[in-house]
Amino acid sequence: MSVRTPLHDVPEHGPFTPTASSMDFEINAGPYCSPQAAGSSTTLGPHSISGRAASASTVTYSTPSLPSSPSVLVNNLPVSAAEGGGTPNGSGSGSGRSRSARKPSGSRTPSSQSGNKESASSRRTPSVSSNTSILSAPTVSSRPSKSSSNLAAAVTITPAGMTVGRSHISSRFRVTPKLPHSEEADAPPTLMYWSRAPVWGLCPTRTMRGHTATLVNDTAWVFGGCDDKDTAKDLYCFDVETNQWTYPETVGELPPPSRAHSATLIDRNRILVFGGGQGSHYSDAVHILDTSTRKWSRHMYEEGPDSEKPAARRAHTAVYYQGKVWIFGGGNGLTALNDVWALELGVGGGGDKDSVNGASTIKMEWRKVHTNGAKGRDGSSLVPSPRGYHTANLIGNMMIVIGGCDGKDCFSEVWCLNLDTCHWTLIDLPQSYRRLAHTATQVGSYLFIQGGHDGAAYVSDTKLFNLITLQYETRPILGKTPVARGYHVSLLHDSRIFYFGGYDGLVAYDDVYVVDLAAAAYLPQVTSFTVEV
Repeated sequence: MSVRTPLHDVPEHGPFTPTASSMDFEINAGPYCSPQAAGSSTTLGPHSISGRAASASTVTYSTPSLPSSPSVLVNNLPVSAAEGGGTPNGSGSGSGRSRSARKPSGSRTPSSQSGNKESASSRRTPSVSSNTSILSAPTVSSRPSKSSSNLAAAVTITPAGMTVGRSHISSRFRVTPKLPHSEEADAPPTLMYWSRAPVWGLCPTRTMRGHTATLVNDTAWVFGGCDDKDTAKDLYCFDVETNQWTYPETVGELPPPSRAHSATLIDRNRILVFGGGQGSHYSDAVHILDTSTRKWSRHMYEEGPDSEKPAARRAHTAVYYQGKVWIFGGGNGLTALNDVWALELGVGGGGDKDSVNGASTIKMEWRKVHTNGAKGRDGSSLVPSPRGYHTANLIGNMMIVIGGCDGKDCFSEVWCLNLDTCHWTLIDLPQSYRRLAHTATQVGSYLFIQGGHDGAAYVSDTKLFNLITLQYETRPILGKTPVARGYHVSLLHDSRIFYFGGYDGLVAYDDVYVVDLAAAAYLPQVTSFTVEV
């Protein structure tokens, strides 16, 4: 008979993972690696030219590259005997021409320089000497053939499906000029791809895990977390347009060193930080950062005989909906939690400030949310079991909770909480994946589930959870995938997902990886939808 170890708290490193205290950390210094761009081919539009002949035989031509200069003509293209008529440019009419096996002595080789001038006579009706500048092989005669049974002078040029008949040939027929620098430019990728961001500036001086990153306009505000030595309370800014790190100077009452806390954007420029802690200390404090003034403030809430407040915790999640910050789960140092709390912020989260100690006297009230679910066999409501290190995304009025861990089990469940009715629904999944300490980023009608721990090891794969079909999908992503890790953070900006830091059980990281979604046209097609459970 096995003896269960009593549950103390949500683990920091996932089940069966070595503790951080016995490991040495080092910054991942892997080189920047971007995927090789997919190749492309150029195809000219079809210009079929018909004449008196009823049929024509064509030769399929594969062009390895476009001419090296826009003025290079089609003398380097293959030809085949055919019958037909017409002009490539549709100008005038002419008689048939015969094909010779050699180049006439009077012909000249066209110049490869696009800037060469042409005389007016060279642009007139083709003669023997002028026509040979069009096609160096074969030679084109200026007189019609006497016998139609002979090999006709019809020329078929088919890099783009264009057919030149025997009635007339333009004197200056060219292929489409190349685009500037086409030889140096990479073709756009056709799939999503990974790359490591070439960051610069005042980069963080420590590795990052258990931190938060909140996007305000074009800046990601990265706060807290820990490395192999200590827990931090410093704040960094990362410009997602320029990949530049900066270290902003802030004023006011800073939060204590914190990891596994939550940071929620509550309006256009303010971030609310709740919970977290350092070592054995767990916090229930609420701090707000005004990113426009770079001022921290600790917000107090009224306490009365009937007032309640959540237990100090970390490894929880938070979303902002209808003027409230909704907190779910986490751990309090003794056990994992599954309670739901709502923090009422008042109108716009504003309020007066205490001029004595700098703390806010805003009306801020905690309310415990009593949730329910479908009835089980024993008559009780089905709600999520206690857990931490899960993810929570707000989709409309639904909070989507994925994965998590209670200290001994890693979960694969997907739960939906209707924040209007406070009703939990468990999604029936044909295929699921156990995850904790992962990231979940909304991209259109998908959640990108990346990395984390599956209960046995850290993983690096990316799963797409379809919010319409409520099923997992797999999509290929090119490039070099970052090493397996968890406790990292992610955010979406301008068709790119940014991933910051993380920990793989041995090494913590300070790198930034990017998944470019611009070429994945199927992702943003659905712009309006509802989660139906």
